[in-house]
Amino acid sequence: MERKWWHDKVAYQIYPKSFLDANGDGIGDLRGIISRLDYLKELGVDIVWISPIYKSPFVDQGYDIADYQQIDPIFGTMAEFDELLAEAHKRDMYIVMDLVINHCSDQHEWFQKALQDPEGEYGDYFYFRKGKDGQPPSNYRSYFGGSTWEKVEGTEYYYLHMFAKEQPDLNWENPRVLEELYSMINWWLDKGLDGFRIDAIINIKKDLEFRSFPADGPDGLAGCWRMVESVDGVGEMLEDLKRHTFAKYDAFTVGEVFNMKPEELKEFIGEDGHFSTMFDFSAHKLTYGEHGWYDSRPVQFEDFRAVTVRAQLESQEIGFLANIIENHDEPRGVCTYLPEELQNETGAKLLGTVSVLLRGIPFIFQGQEIGMQNCRMASIDEYDDISTKNEYQLALSAGCSVAEALEACYHRSRDNARTPVQWSSEKNAGFTFGTPWLKVNPNYQEINVAEQQGREDSVLNYYKQLLALRKSPEWAEVFTYGRFVPVLEDEENIFAYERRGEDKSALVVANFGLSEREVPLPSGAGENVLLSNLADVKLSGGRLELLPGQVAVLG
Repeated sequence: MERKWWHDKVAYQIYPKSFLDANGDGIGDLRGIISRLDYLKELGVDIVWISPIYKSPFVDQGYDIADYQQIDPIFGTMAEFDELLAEAHKRDMYIVMDLVINHCSDQHEWFQKALQDPEGEYGDYFYFRKGKDGQPPSNYRSYFGGSTWEKVEGTEYYYLHMFAKEQPDLNWENPRVLEELYSMINWWLDKGLDGFRIDAIINIKKDLEFRSFPADGPDGLAGCWRMVESVDGVGEMLEDLKRHTFAKYDAFTVGEVFNMKPEELKEFIGEDGHFSTMFDFSAHKLTYGEHGWYDSRPVQFEDFRAVTVRAQLESQEIGFLANIIENHDEPRGVCTYLPEELQNETGAKLLGTVSVLLRGIPFIFQGQEIGMQNCRMASIDEYDDISTKNEYQLALSAGCSVAEALEACYHRSRDNARTPVQWSSEKNAGFTFGTPWLKVNPNYQEINVAEQQGREDSVLNYYKQLLALRKSPEWAEVFTYGRFVPVLEDEENIFAYERRGEDKSALVVANFGLSEREVPLPSGAGENVLLSNLADVKLSGGRLELLPGQVAVLG
C-alpha cells in the first residue's frame, strides 16, 4: 500500500454550535475553536473536522447551505476562519470542513432563481417535475419523513428534496452545476484547507425516471433510499469530482456513505479510491428500528462485535475505514453500546480503547474524550433537531404514549451529541456566559474537562495515554499498518483482537460483561501491559483476568 500523509493521524469532530461560545450569544463560534487548539493538540489530535459553518438558515443545523463561500455570522468572519487555519497549521494540525453538495438551502440564490422559472436555466440546477394526476411525481419518502416532492405554488411542478423541504437536491446531471461546485471546492482548497468530510454523497445519482416503488409503510410511501440503491453510475460521478478537485491538492477526504453496494468498497477507499476513507457505520445501523426510533432495540454486544469485526476484515485488504463510536448524527456511544452498569468512566475508556486501536483512522467526537452522555429532555420542546421532532410524531402516530416517545428520543436523538461541551462545573458548563442555544446536560457538574484535567485517572487523561500509545515511535507502525486479527471470538462478552505488524504485535482484550472473566492469551501474545483502564491487570500462566468493563492492551 502506498503510504499517505493521513494514515497515522487521529481526527476530532467539532460541532461548532456546541463547542465553545466566545462572545456570549449562546452559540459556539470560530473564536471558541481557536482558543481550544492547544487543548486538542495536547489530547493528541491531528485532523480537526468542523461541521458546517457556511451561511445558512439552519433548518437542518447548517446542512442547508445558502452560500458556500461565506461564513455564517453566528460563527464569526472569514478573517477568523483564515486565522483558525493559520493557527492550526502552526501546530502541525489539519482543518477539514463539511462538504454538503447533494443539496443546498432553498434560500440559496440558485434555488430562488429556479423558483421564478422552473423551466429556465436555474430550474435545471434542481429536479423539477410535473405531478401525475394531481399527485407528486413518485411515492418517495424523504429521510426526514413525508414526501420527497414539494409543490411549487401556482404551478404544476414539484421539486425533489431527499431531506427537508428546505433542502432541494442539486442536479448532478447538469454540467453547469458541476462547474459551479468544483470551482467552489477548489476555492477552499486554494485557501489552504486540508480536505473535506463529504455529506450524504451517495444520493447524488438519481433515477431520472423517478419510478415509484411498492409502499413500505402505512403512509403509502417508499423510502427514497430504495431509488438510491436501484441506480448505477455514482462511481463515475465521484471519480469526476475527485479528478477535478481533491486529487490536485492531495486533500484528505472522508465519505459519509450509506447504501453502498458491498462489491464497490475498493472503488470507494481502495488504493486509488474515490475517497481517502469512509466512516464505518456498521455498529450505528444496529440502532435502527423497523419503522422508526420507537421500535428500535438496545444494541446487543454479540452484534456489535460481529459487525465491527466484519467491517475490519472486509476493509483491511482494500483501504482504511474511519472508525467512530458517535458523531453529530448519533447518540452518545457510552449510552448506546454499553450495558447501563458500564455507562460510566470505566466503560467510556473501554469503548474508546476498542475503537481507537482498530485498523483505520480514529475519529473522536467532541466530548467523547470526557465520556459525555445522552441528555434527558423534559419535553419535545427542549429538542431542536428536525429529525427528532419527526420521530417523536411518528412514535405518537404509531400509538406510543408521550412518555414512550420521549424515551425513544432519549436513546436515539441526534441532540444527545449536540448538547454543549462540558468545559467546567461553572454556569452553563463553561460553554457560554449567555443563554445556551440548546440545553446543557445537567450532569456537567460531575462530567467536565476542568475536573478531569486535574485527575490522573480521568477519561480525558486516559484518552491522552491511548492516543499517545497509538502514535508512539514503538507502536505507531503496528497500530497504523498492522493487520487486524480477531481472537477469542467464542468468549462471551469478550471483544479481543490483535494488531499484527511485521515484527511484533499488540493484543487488545475488553470485557463488555458484568462479571469477572478469565481468558486464555493467544499463543505468542506479549505479556507487557501497555495500557489498561483499571489499575490492576492480573496475568498469570498465559491467562488474563479481567474485571467487568476492564480492557487491557498487551504487547
